[in-house]
Amino acid sequence: MRARIIKIGNSQGIRIPKPLLEQTGIEGEADLEVENHQIIIRPVGQARTGWAEAFKRMAQDRDDRMIDGADAVPNAWDEDEWRW
Repeated sequence: MRARIIKIGNSQGIRIPKPLLEQTGIEGEADLEVENHQIIIRPVGQARTGWAEAFKRMAQDRDDRMIDGADAVPNAWDEDEWRW
């Protein structure tokens, strides 16, 4: 499908046909990216999508403990450089 580039104020743009938007689930805002000289248009992802499932898996795997205090993982920066 071809689309004509049109002037929109000081910018340029294209009109995206409604059926294409419906097929992709894009509404309101979109993420734009340039890849290999192509413009990629994607639906905006929901922040924290999948976090609830990831936390459940972490709890099942017993990988959900805090790493502060006595459980903190020591590193050279903490031991050599950190000063109050």
